[in-house]
Amino acid sequence: MSGREARLLGQWGEALVAQWLRERGYTLQAAGFRCRLGEIDLIATTDKYLCFIEVKLRKNDRFAPGRAAVDWRKQQKLRTTAEYYLMGHPEEGRQPRFDVAEVYAPLGTATPEPVVWYWENAF
Repeated sequence: MSGREARLLGQWGEALVAQWLRERGYTLQAAGFRCRLGEIDLIATTDKYLCFIEVKLRKNDRFAPGRAAVDWRKQQKLRTTAEYYLMGHPEEGRQPRFDVAEVYAPLGTATPEPVVWYWENAF
């Protein structure tokens, strides 16, 4: 799979999770937030929380679940990037939370019913 194909597949997974979140009452604030410190796939809010969401798309979990890829180093990078986001959005008074969404799509974008697993307060 080329880099471009991987990016498109990742964007598809992020859009799928964004829709999944909206259906559950979340409000999407940003998708693909990037700065010099890193990237956050999705930023969404609930009444109480500002959720920084890492999306992991996999064909299956035979090797390891998607959330296993969010190791200590990735968590630190997400925290630093979230701090940067919060500096630019001082009006945001909700409690920050870090979530991980796993998308399982055996056929990639052709998967008729991809499965989403969502881990609130994952780290």
